[in-house]
Order: sequence, then C-alpha cells, then structure tokens
Amino acid sequence: MSHYAIVVDLDRCIGCHGCEIACKNENEVELGSFWNKVVQVGPFGDYPHLHQYFLPVMCQQCDDSPCTHVCPTGASYRDENNVVLVDKEKCIGCKYCMMACPYGVRSWSPSEHVVEKCTLCGQLTSVGEEPKCGVLCVGSLLRRSGRSEFGRLQSACRRRRRLGSSPEGRGQRPSDGLHPVSQVR
Repeated sequence: MSHYAIVVDLDRCIGCHGCEIACKNENEVELGSFWNKVVQVGPFGDYPHLHQYFLPVMCQQCDDSPCTHVCPTGASYRDENNVVLVDKEKCIGCKYCMMACPYGVRSWSPSEHVVEKCTLCGQLTSVGEEPKCGVLCVGSLLRRSGRSEFGRLQSACRRRRRLGSSPEGRGQRPSDGLHPVSQVR
C-alpha cells in the first residue's frame, strides 16, 4: 500500500510562514486554527554563537497513529493512500484525537464543531498536483532539483539519497515509537 508523506529540509526553512498561509488559503482554514504551523526553535547557545531554526509542523502521518485508535466513531481514519484524515460527518467533537496527537497538529473548528487537520491537500494530490505548502514555499525546502519532496515515502527517500542526505530523516519525537512518516532533516 502507498504511504504518502512530506519530507522537510530544515536547513532551507527561513521561517517565512508561507506554508502556513498557503495551507490556510487553499483549505479555507479558519482564523485561529492551523493545519500546519512554523515553530521557532531557539535562539540557544552563548553569545556570539547563537543558533536557531524554524520547524514546520504538520501531521506526521504516523504508522501507528494514536489519533485513529482513540476516535470512538471512526471519524479519524486512513484513506486508500494511507493518509490520516477526519470524516467531518462522523466527528462528534469529543476532541479525543486532539488529545492523543503527540504533535498537536489537530485543530478545532468552532464554526463546524469538528476536528480538522492537514489532508496533504487531497483535493490537489488526487489530480496529480502537489500540496500547496510545498509548491508555494519560498525557501524551496520541499522542492529540490525542481521536484517536490512530497509523494510516496519510498520515492521521497530515493530522491533524498540522490541529493546526498539521509533518507531516514528525523521525526520530531522518534522516541515515542509512533514512527512518524513525514520527515525533517
């Protein structure tokens, strides 16, 4: 079965929040809600050797996703491409999936009274396009050599090897045993 993911190159993220804006515009995400966000990590170190980086945070598409296990109605599920999604018709608003997500990437929609999350732009990927967060990234962190780092995980890892970087990447919390599929390098 295919497993889609996004591979993020942190060395290229400049913290412009373009991916957040692209996501909000494409998916009509409400004010105050985020399906992906950019977190500033740092600065840390001692002056003058200070360091910081920006971490785009979106659904990690965990192999063993706790959000799908705790949902009492089956509203949190995996589709035929193994993408974790929320069926708004089945969601009763209990927010169990929000509490179970170790990455805090699920949002509450106050207007619809349901939980929402990144869909990897399913409306675009189903017709062969790429997610807006990667297409509109000014740092090109998802677009190396003219090709997006979105796609089937095995293909993305092969592209990472060709570009001279580790195909394994590092998840935000690999020690949790959740096996995040989306990767940051």
